[in-house]
Amino acid sequence: MTEVDVTERALLVTRNFPPLLIELARGWRVSLCGPSGCAALAPEAANVVETPLRPLPRFLLGCAWRAWRMARRERPRLVIAGSGLAAPMAWLAARASRARLVVYLHGLDIIAPSLIYQHLWLPFIRACDQVLVNSENTGRLARERGVAADRISVLHPGTDVPELDSAAGQAFRVKHGLGQRRLLLSVGRFTRRKGLAEFVRRALPAIVVGHPDALLLVIGEEAHDALHGASGSERSRIERLAREARVESHVRFLGCCDEATLHAAYQAADCHVFPVLDLPGDVEGFGMVAVESAAHGLRTVAFAVGGVPDAVDAGRTGDLVAPGDYSAFAEAVVAQLGLPPSAERLSTCRRFAEGKSWERFGERLRTILSAS
Repeated sequence: MTEVDVTERALLVTRNFPPLLIELARGWRVSLCGPSGCAALAPEAANVVETPLRPLPRFLLGCAWRAWRMARRERPRLVIAGSGLAAPMAWLAARASRARLVVYLHGLDIIAPSLIYQHLWLPFIRACDQVLVNSENTGRLARERGVAADRISVLHPGTDVPELDSAAGQAFRVKHGLGQRRLLLSVGRFTRRKGLAEFVRRALPAIVVGHPDALLLVIGEEAHDALHGASGSERSRIERLAREARVESHVRFLGCCDEATLHAAYQAADCHVFPVLDLPGDVEGFGMVAVESAAHGLRTVAFAVGGVPDAVDAGRTGDLVAPGDYSAFAEAVVAQLGLPPSAERLSTCRRFAEGKSWERFGERLRTILSAS
């Protein structure tokens, strides 16, 4: 594994707290300029300066000023923007210290449907010396918007690969009165892009015909702060369409769950469904839940949109279906539910997830940064 000089300093400028900082700290002396509360999550040795996150204009201006001051004082050799939104702030800090400038793009932050963002933020993204992208699709979007191809490197997000406990899955079924029903699992916040309402209306009825005991378990909550949040409740929309399709008894909402419950749900389920929509101006940057599902030995059926193909090894950790083909989606789920348990399939899923673990993420991050 290629290592970088741990005596050199790097500054991360970000609106959220990405695990990127944890892995960066394994090869660099790190500083963080981020939102209030991030210091509690940062490595002990990291120098952290916080800025109140809301309102957003105040955060952007305050973080830009604090990042510039940190760069002037610490003279980092590397400045990283945790997302496209942080690119102007990171650019200012890099100019102050004559540092190399890197940005990590996640999909939506390159195509955000805002004229202000497109005109004011994209030039700073194009000016970066290195552009990390979370999927091949995000890389394609970046090239289409003028980012030089030779500056782009794919860096898939990492995942934890937990120890499995079959008893936890059985206990989950007992606790929720699920018996031996065939369980579909959906995990994530309720947004239009996730496609759950359309799945319930257009695919679940056919799945129920094939497996009358099938039950869709939904773990998540409303995405009230989503950039593309629709008016009204997405959960109410899902429930209404389930009633209209006469499958309401085959859908159950569990709300937000703690980590232990989520791990148990993955192990109790028979198939993870990820019916993401291909929407103009919106994009699924990677598809982290598909990798998390694989880490628990659970296969995924998903539409091949956005960065999702990077998160599913088609035919091995799940099935990728042409966008909008709900008949094919239902057929793939029915086939998956009809398969007997298999240690080989479980092991295949886990090996795939191990290849995208946080350890591998860190190794690739340090290799990319040291090679540039």
